Amino acid sequence: MQIIQSIQNRIYEIRGERVMLDKDLAALYEVETKALNLAVKKKYKTFS
Repeated sequence: MQIIQSIQNRIYEIRGERVMLDKDLAALYEVETKALNLAVKKKYKTFS
C-alpha cells in the first residue's frame, strides 16, 4: 500500500491531464533521468 501511495503522490494534474515528471519515472524504474529520456527518444523514432 505504501508503494501505491508513493506513486500517487508523484502524479500531477496539469491542464486537466494527469502526468508524471521524468525524474519521478526515472526514480520509479531506478535509472538516471538522462537514460530514461534517451530510451523514450529511441522508442519514439521507431514509431515515426
